[in-house]
Amino acid sequence: MTAKPTTSTFEVWAPTATTVDLVFTLPLTLPDSRETAVVHAKTPSERAQLRFRGMERGENGWWRATVDGADGAGGADAGAEGADYGFRVDGEGPYPDPRSRRQPHGVHDLSRTFDAGAHAWQDAAWTGRQLAGSTIYELHLGTFTPEGTLDAAASRLPHLASIGVDFVELLPVNAFNGTHNWGYDGVLWYAVHEGYGGPAAYQRFVDACHAAGIGVIQDVVYNHLGPSGNYLPVFGPYLSEAGGTSWGSSVNLDGPDSDPVRSYIIDNALMWLRDYHVDGLRLDAVHALHDERATHLLEELAGAVAVLSATEGRPLSLVAESDLNDPKLITPREAGGYGLDGQWSDDFHHAVHVALTGETAGYYADFEPLSALARVLTRGFFHDGTFSSFRGRVHGRPIDTERMPTWRLVVASQNHDQIGNRATGDRLSAQLDAGQLAIAAALTLLGPFTPMLFMGEEWGASTPWQFFTSHPEPELGEATAQGRIGEFARMGWDPSVVPDPQDPATFARSKLDWDELAEPGHARVLAFYQAVAALRRGHPDFTDPRFDRVQVQFDADERWLRLRRGESEVLVNFAVEPRAVPTTAGAVLLSFAATGDAVLGSEPGSLLLAPHAVVVAGAAR
Repeated sequence: MTAKPTTSTFEVWAPTATTVDLVFTLPLTLPDSRETAVVHAKTPSERAQLRFRGMERGENGWWRATVDGADGAGGADAGAEGADYGFRVDGEGPYPDPRSRRQPHGVHDLSRTFDAGAHAWQDAAWTGRQLAGSTIYELHLGTFTPEGTLDAAASRLPHLASIGVDFVELLPVNAFNGTHNWGYDGVLWYAVHEGYGGPAAYQRFVDACHAAGIGVIQDVVYNHLGPSGNYLPVFGPYLSEAGGTSWGSSVNLDGPDSDPVRSYIIDNALMWLRDYHVDGLRLDAVHALHDERATHLLEELAGAVAVLSATEGRPLSLVAESDLNDPKLITPREAGGYGLDGQWSDDFHHAVHVALTGETAGYYADFEPLSALARVLTRGFFHDGTFSSFRGRVHGRPIDTERMPTWRLVVASQNHDQIGNRATGDRLSAQLDAGQLAIAAALTLLGPFTPMLFMGEEWGASTPWQFFTSHPEPELGEATAQGRIGEFARMGWDPSVVPDPQDPATFARSKLDWDELAEPGHARVLAFYQAVAALRRGHPDFTDPRFDRVQVQFDADERWLRLRRGESEVLVNFAVEPRAVPTTAGAVLLSFAATGDAVLGSEPGSLLLAPHAVVVAGAAR
């Protein structure tokens, strides 16, 4: 029997510090008789007594100290909960570990060790999922279920399987100050928010997903940090004022001492994929990554993930959120690109949204003609070197449709940004009828790209998804609320309709109401999503990745559109009156209208569609 290690080494990067002390709680003991002293915690441990010992400076600004009584993976013999610890830098602190795996008392308090290797994984038979041909489901853990936890979310996996979900994409789960927010105010990227269940619950969730045949994509934020609890500048030059973002300082990716900062990011990405068996990462707002190096961080990250994928023997996907409309991100590295697997295409959302709602304010203006939707469906981007009136300049670059597969673009008719960043957080269901919701679903799920659904859209959820925060600092909460009101006032919204993000009711309103599934109207929409999922799986035309197999015909005046994918067709009537839509496909495979039958009649070469109706036609299988 192998003896359990009796010591554990703690280390931290602090290149500019003169002294660094390891701060810890009993019953950890020192490995020798070096002098120790008692200090006092500055936050929730309520002035609890702590011990500290001086750390030794090593190469490249790394400081190390060894402590008895801890296992080799970082957990302590202080019990299953691990040991609490932190660092003092030049006499100030203690501060949490920048690479903390747990923050049981919040982001301002001590870290807690966590042994990621202690989990008994049950997914040995899991071989992963490739992005090609898959359907993604985006969810926010705090509002997906009444409980708002990872374990509660796992109980809903059979529902996701019923609508053909291949990947569940979690909004950021890293530690932030407060009890709830969207997740983009994280300050400790390695820790899982305790309110969701912490890191052990995260491992259980991934195991449950894999058992259900569903992969996991984790949304990660590497372009900025939240406004409270960000102690990284205390330790070293993690941030840079050059090219700052609208959220604050940029991360130091290309300045002096940026090598360890880049490693901090890449190591974090590999942690999710390796220690938590995650299958992919969604990279938030990569256009906000300021990096002027010859090898961009994204390319370096893609290379590191490719190595891990080969080692693990399963696909590991990287999907970028980017508003650049630049196919270089998804061009393979051997062809001179960054080598990411996919990127979001907001142009698809905008085109579908305008076609259904008629909204043309702001960035929707260029998408008013129905031709915009046809262009997106056949070219991937609308703005691919064209003038953007919202930006006041030419935007984007064309996709090489002869070589680029369609699945590299991830599209949605609704997502957390496009709903939550509306003044009232209203979903499409707040202004569209069931037939229009079905049109959005069919274009997304049966179109040429990788479809992504937003939680609850599959039954036309009536609950909004609003912008919510829980900043404990009153001044920060007030600033956030006033900033939100000011932002929408400039866009012409009535400030009185903008919910207070700090009001707990805003968060409560945003939780899904699963009881709606029992209501006939919602159940009818869900049944359509389930039927579309079956069609997508049963007809290869709908996962064919070739741009040249996509053809679109439309009539802007009559408001109909015909999407051909090989031998299959999606026929859409956007109009409020019946329309004859041309078709050469065979049988009607699926149909849906706002009320009644979708097909009102037929003639050779066309079908008469009811108002706000969609028909899927093709060869019966």
